[in-house]
Amino acid sequence: MQLFLNSLQIGAAYILFSLGLTLIFGVMRIVNFAHGEFFTFTLLLMGLSVPWLVGADMPLPVAYALGGAISIVLTLLLGALIYKFAFKRFQRDMTGSFVVSVGLSLLLQGIFLEVFGGVPSKLPTLVEGTVNILGAFITAERLIITGIALLVAIVMCWVIAASKLGKALRAVAEDHEAAMLQGIPYRKIAFVGFLIATFLAAIAAALLSPVAVTSPIIGSDYLIRGFIAIVIGGLGSIPGAILGSILIAVIESVGGYYFDPTSATIAMFVLTMLVLLIRPKGIMGNG
Repeated sequence: MQLFLNSLQIGAAYILFSLGLTLIFGVMRIVNFAHGEFFTFTLLLMGLSVPWLVGADMPLPVAYALGGAISIVLTLLLGALIYKFAFKRFQRDMTGSFVVSVGLSLLLQGIFLEVFGGVPSKLPTLVEGTVNILGAFITAERLIITGIALLVAIVMCWVIAASKLGKALRAVAEDHEAAMLQGIPYRKIAFVGFLIATFLAAIAAALLSPVAVTSPIIGSDYLIRGFIAIVIGGLGSIPGAILGSILIAVIESVGGYYFDPTSATIAMFVLTMLVLLIRPKGIMGNG
Protein backbone atom coordinates (compact mmCIF):
# COMPACT_ATOMS: atom_id res chain seq x y z
CA MET A 1 0.00 0.00 0.00
CA GLN A 2 2.87 2.35 0.77
CA LEU A 3 4.48 1.71 -2.60
CA PHE A 4 1.08 2.10 -4.27
CA LEU A 5 0.57 5.53 -2.66
CA ASN A 6 4.11 6.55 -3.58
CA SER A 7 3.55 5.49 -7.20
CA LEU A 8 0.21 7.29 -7.30
CA GLN A 9 1.57 10.63 -6.12
CA ILE A 10 4.55 10.43 -8.48
CA GLY A 11 2.46 9.28 -11.42
CA ALA A 12 -0.18 12.01 -11.04
CA ALA A 13 2.35 14.75 -11.83
CA TYR A 14 3.93 12.74 -14.65
CA ILE A 15 0.51 12.19 -16.25
CA LEU A 16 -0.18 15.94 -16.45
CA PHE A 17 3.28 16.59 -17.86
CA SER A 18 3.22 13.77 -20.44
CA LEU A 19 -0.33 14.62 -21.57
CA GLY A 20 0.95 18.03 -22.65
CA LEU A 21 3.87 16.52 -24.54
CA THR A 22 1.76 13.96 -26.37
CA LEU A 23 -0.93 16.54 -27.19
CA ILE A 24 1.62 18.81 -28.88
CA PHE A 25 3.07 15.91 -30.83
CA GLY A 26 -0.32 14.58 -31.86
CA VAL A 27 -1.68 17.90 -33.12
CA MET A 28 1.43 19.66 -34.44
CA ARG A 29 3.79 16.71 -35.05
CA ILE A 30 6.60 18.46 -33.18
CA VAL A 31 8.70 17.26 -30.26
CA ASN A 32 8.88 20.16 -27.82
CA PHE A 33 12.08 19.98 -25.77
CA ALA A 34 11.20 23.38 -24.27
CA HIS A 35 8.09 21.95 -22.59
CA GLY A 36 9.97 21.53 -19.30
CA GLU A 37 10.70 25.26 -19.19
CA PHE A 38 6.98 26.03 -18.84
CA PHE A 39 7.01 23.86 -15.72
CA THR A 40 10.15 25.62 -14.45
CA PHE A 41 8.82 29.11 -15.19
CA THR A 42 5.67 28.53 -13.16
CA LEU A 43 7.66 27.21 -10.20
CA LEU A 44 10.09 30.13 -10.32
CA LEU A 45 7.28 32.68 -10.49
CA MET A 46 5.55 31.06 -7.53
CA GLY A 47 8.85 31.12 -5.64
CA LEU A 48 8.79 34.91 -6.01
CA SER A 49 5.08 35.69 -5.72
CA VAL A 50 4.06 33.51 -2.76
CA PRO A 51 6.66 34.87 -0.27
CA TRP A 52 5.89 38.43 -1.43
CA LEU A 53 2.15 37.95 -0.94
CA VAL A 54 2.71 36.35 2.48
CA GLY A 55 4.90 39.33 3.38
CA ALA A 56 1.99 41.58 2.45
CA ASP A 57 -0.04 39.95 5.29
CA MET A 58 -1.97 37.63 2.99
CA PRO A 59 -2.95 34.20 4.41
CA LEU A 60 -0.76 31.38 3.08
CA PRO A 61 -3.56 29.47 1.24
CA VAL A 62 -4.71 32.70 -0.46
CA ALA A 63 -1.11 33.54 -1.34
CA TYR A 64 -0.68 30.12 -2.95
CA ALA A 65 -3.96 30.42 -4.87
CA LEU A 66 -3.29 33.96 -6.12
CA GLY A 67 0.39 33.29 -6.81
CA GLY A 68 -0.52 30.12 -8.70
CA ALA A 69 -3.14 31.89 -10.81
CA ILE A 70 -0.74 34.73 -11.71
CA SER A 71 2.08 32.28 -12.48
CA ILE A 72 -0.11 30.10 -14.71
CA VAL A 73 -1.41 33.12 -16.66
CA LEU A 74 2.13 34.42 -17.24
CA THR A 75 3.27 30.94 -18.30
CA LEU A 76 0.41 30.78 -20.81
CA LEU A 77 1.52 34.16 -22.13
CA LEU A 78 5.06 32.82 -22.53
CA GLY A 79 3.66 29.76 -24.33
CA ALA A 80 1.64 31.97 -26.68
CA LEU A 81 4.71 34.06 -27.54
CA ILE A 82 6.87 30.98 -28.16
CA TYR A 83 4.19 29.47 -30.38
CA LYS A 84 3.73 32.66 -32.40
CA PHE A 85 7.39 33.46 -32.97
CA ALA A 86 8.85 29.93 -33.11
CA PHE A 87 6.69 26.81 -33.40
CA LYS A 88 4.06 28.35 -35.66
CA ARG A 89 6.62 28.29 -38.46
CA PHE A 90 7.70 24.69 -37.85
CA GLN A 91 4.44 22.79 -37.52
CA ARG A 92 4.76 19.19 -38.79
CA ASP A 93 8.50 19.79 -39.31
CA MET A 94 10.22 17.30 -36.99
CA THR A 95 13.78 18.40 -37.79
CA GLY A 96 13.16 22.14 -37.65
CA SER A 97 11.05 21.95 -34.49
CA PHE A 98 13.66 19.76 -32.81
CA VAL A 99 16.41 22.31 -33.42
CA VAL A 100 14.21 25.24 -32.40
CA SER A 101 12.91 23.58 -29.22
CA VAL A 102 16.39 22.54 -28.04
CA GLY A 103 17.66 26.06 -28.67
CA LEU A 104 14.70 27.56 -26.84
CA SER A 105 15.23 25.23 -23.89
CA LEU A 106 18.86 26.26 -23.52
CA LEU A 107 18.00 29.94 -24.01
CA LEU A 108 15.22 29.91 -21.41
CA GLN A 109 17.37 28.03 -18.90
CA GLY A 110 20.05 30.70 -19.29
CA ILE A 111 17.51 33.50 -18.86
CA PHE A 112 16.00 31.82 -15.78
CA LEU A 113 19.46 31.40 -14.26
CA GLU A 114 20.32 35.05 -14.88
CA VAL A 115 16.99 36.48 -13.69
CA PHE A 116 16.06 34.15 -10.81
CA GLY A 117 19.50 32.97 -9.71
CA GLY A 118 20.76 29.42 -9.35
CA VAL A 119 20.20 28.82 -5.64
CA PRO A 120 17.57 26.09 -5.05
CA SER A 121 14.59 27.22 -2.94
CA LYS A 122 11.46 25.74 -1.41
CA LEU A 123 8.14 27.29 -0.48
CA PRO A 124 6.60 26.79 2.97
CA THR A 125 4.37 23.79 3.64
CA LEU A 126 0.74 24.54 2.85
CA VAL A 127 -1.04 21.72 4.71
CA GLU A 128 0.36 20.05 7.83
CA GLY A 129 -0.27 16.51 9.00
CA THR A 130 -0.04 12.90 7.83
CA VAL A 131 -2.81 10.55 6.70
CA ASN A 132 -2.84 6.80 7.43
CA ILE A 133 -4.47 4.77 4.63
CA LEU A 134 -4.62 1.01 5.32
CA GLY A 135 -1.31 1.14 7.16
CA ALA A 136 0.43 3.36 4.59
CA PHE A 137 1.37 6.95 5.36
CA ILE A 138 1.20 9.98 3.12
CA THR A 139 1.29 13.64 4.02
CA ALA A 140 -2.06 15.40 3.79
CA GLU A 141 -0.44 17.92 1.44
CA ARG A 142 0.71 15.28 -1.05
CA LEU A 143 -2.64 13.50 -0.84
CA ILE A 144 -4.48 16.71 -1.78
CA ILE A 145 -2.00 17.44 -4.58
CA THR A 146 -2.42 13.91 -5.97
CA GLY A 147 -6.21 14.14 -5.86
CA ILE A 148 -6.32 17.48 -7.66
CA ALA A 149 -3.79 16.34 -10.27
CA LEU A 150 -5.79 13.19 -11.01
CA LEU A 151 -9.00 15.24 -11.22
CA VAL A 152 -7.40 17.64 -13.72
CA ALA A 153 -6.17 14.67 -15.77
CA ILE A 154 -9.64 13.08 -15.78
CA VAL A 155 -11.29 16.34 -16.85
CA MET A 156 -8.70 16.81 -19.60
CA CYS A 157 -9.23 13.27 -20.88
CA TRP A 158 -13.00 13.90 -20.94
CA VAL A 159 -12.51 17.16 -22.84
CA ILE A 160 -10.36 15.42 -25.45
CA ALA A 161 -12.71 12.44 -25.73
CA ALA A 162 -16.15 14.08 -25.66
CA SER A 163 -16.06 17.85 -26.25
CA LYS A 164 -16.24 19.60 -29.62
CA LEU A 165 -12.74 20.99 -29.09
CA GLY A 166 -11.45 17.53 -28.21
CA LYS A 167 -12.95 16.02 -31.34
CA ALA A 168 -11.32 18.75 -33.42
CA LEU A 169 -7.96 18.06 -31.74
CA ARG A 170 -8.29 14.33 -32.43
CA ALA A 171 -9.34 14.94 -36.03
CA VAL A 172 -6.33 17.17 -36.65
CA ALA A 173 -4.04 14.61 -34.99
CA GLU A 174 -5.46 11.84 -37.19
CA ASP A 175 -5.29 13.70 -40.53
CA HIS A 176 -4.89 17.48 -40.52
CA GLU A 177 -5.57 17.86 -44.25
CA ALA A 178 -8.84 15.91 -44.08
CA ALA A 179 -9.79 17.91 -40.98
CA MET A 180 -9.21 21.17 -42.85
CA LEU A 181 -11.39 19.95 -45.72
CA GLN A 182 -14.17 19.43 -43.14
CA GLY A 183 -13.89 23.08 -42.07
CA ILE A 184 -11.70 22.66 -38.97
CA PRO A 185 -9.32 25.66 -38.67
CA TYR A 186 -6.01 23.83 -38.29
CA ARG A 187 -3.84 26.75 -37.18
CA LYS A 188 -6.36 27.85 -34.56
CA ILE A 189 -6.72 24.32 -33.21
CA ALA A 190 -2.94 23.89 -33.14
CA PHE A 191 -2.59 27.12 -31.14
CA VAL A 192 -5.28 26.04 -28.67
CA GLY A 193 -3.67 22.61 -28.34
CA PHE A 194 -0.30 24.21 -27.62
CA LEU A 195 -1.84 26.41 -24.93
CA ILE A 196 -3.58 23.43 -23.34
CA ALA A 197 -0.26 21.58 -23.21
CA THR A 198 1.37 24.66 -21.66
CA PHE A 199 -1.44 24.86 -19.12
CA LEU A 200 -0.95 21.21 -18.13
CA ALA A 201 2.75 21.80 -17.45
CA ALA A 202 1.93 25.00 -15.51
CA ILE A 203 -0.82 23.41 -13.39
CA ALA A 204 1.49 20.50 -12.56
CA ALA A 205 4.13 22.96 -11.36
CA ALA A 206 1.61 24.98 -9.34
CA LEU A 207 0.33 21.84 -7.64
CA LEU A 208 3.84 20.60 -6.82
CA SER A 209 5.13 23.99 -5.64
CA PRO A 210 4.58 23.28 -1.91
CA VAL A 211 6.69 20.09 -2.07
CA ALA A 212 9.17 20.73 -4.89
CA VAL A 213 12.65 22.22 -4.58
CA THR A 214 12.81 24.90 -7.26
CA SER A 215 15.80 25.49 -9.54
CA PRO A 216 16.20 26.90 -13.09
CA ILE A 217 16.76 23.40 -14.52
CA ILE A 218 14.16 21.38 -12.61
CA GLY A 219 11.99 21.07 -15.73
CA SER A 220 14.67 18.94 -17.42
CA ASP A 221 14.10 16.07 -14.97
CA TYR A 222 10.37 16.06 -15.66
CA LEU A 223 11.00 16.43 -19.41
CA ILE A 224 13.13 13.27 -19.50
CA ARG A 225 10.53 11.27 -17.61
CA GLY A 226 7.73 12.75 -19.71
CA PHE A 227 9.44 11.67 -22.93
CA ILE A 228 10.09 8.19 -21.52
CA ALA A 229 6.39 7.94 -20.65
CA ILE A 230 5.14 8.90 -24.11
CA VAL A 231 7.73 6.76 -25.91
CA ILE A 232 6.72 3.73 -23.85
CA GLY A 233 3.00 4.44 -24.16
CA GLY A 234 3.04 5.59 -27.77
CA LEU A 235 3.70 9.02 -29.28
CA GLY A 236 0.47 10.91 -29.80
CA SER A 237 -1.61 8.46 -27.71
CA ILE A 238 -3.46 9.93 -24.71
CA PRO A 239 -4.09 6.50 -23.07
CA GLY A 240 -0.47 5.62 -23.87
CA ALA A 241 0.81 8.75 -22.08
CA ILE A 242 -1.20 7.80 -18.99
CA LEU A 243 -0.02 4.18 -19.08
CA GLY A 244 3.61 5.21 -19.61
CA SER A 245 3.45 7.70 -16.73
CA ILE A 246 2.06 5.06 -14.38
CA LEU A 247 4.74 2.55 -15.43
CA ILE A 248 7.66 4.89 -14.80
CA ALA A 249 6.10 6.01 -11.50
CA VAL A 250 5.90 2.37 -10.38
CA ILE A 251 9.49 1.75 -11.49
CA GLU A 252 10.71 4.86 -9.69
CA SER A 253 8.82 4.01 -6.51
CA VAL A 254 9.47 0.26 -6.32
CA GLY A 255 13.02 0.44 -7.69
CA GLY A 256 13.92 3.32 -5.38
CA TYR A 257 12.59 1.37 -2.38
CA TYR A 258 14.18 -2.02 -3.02
CA PHE A 259 17.36 -0.78 -4.71
CA ASP A 260 18.27 2.89 -5.19
CA PRO A 261 17.18 5.86 -7.36
CA THR A 262 20.03 5.29 -9.83
CA SER A 263 18.96 1.69 -10.45
CA ALA A 264 15.36 2.85 -10.92
CA THR A 265 16.48 5.39 -13.54
CA ILE A 266 18.51 2.75 -15.37
CA ALA A 267 15.46 0.46 -15.34
CA MET A 268 13.37 3.20 -17.01
CA PHE A 269 15.83 3.48 -19.89
CA VAL A 270 16.11 -0.31 -20.22
CA LEU A 271 12.32 -0.56 -20.46
CA THR A 272 12.32 2.23 -23.07
CA MET A 273 14.89 0.39 -25.20
CA LEU A 274 12.95 -2.88 -24.94
CA VAL A 275 9.73 -1.18 -26.02
CA LEU A 276 11.47 0.50 -28.96
CA LEU A 277 12.99 -2.82 -30.05
CA ILE A 278 9.79 -4.86 -29.70
CA ARG A 279 7.15 -2.25 -30.56
CA PRO A 280 8.69 0.98 -31.95
CA LYS A 281 5.30 2.76 -32.02
CA GLY A 282 4.89 2.24 -28.27
CA ILE A 283 2.56 -0.02 -26.31
CA MET A 284 -0.59 1.82 -27.40
CA GLY A 285 0.75 3.53 -30.50
CA ASN A 286 -0.87 3.06 -33.90
CA GLY A 287 0.77 0.54 -36.14
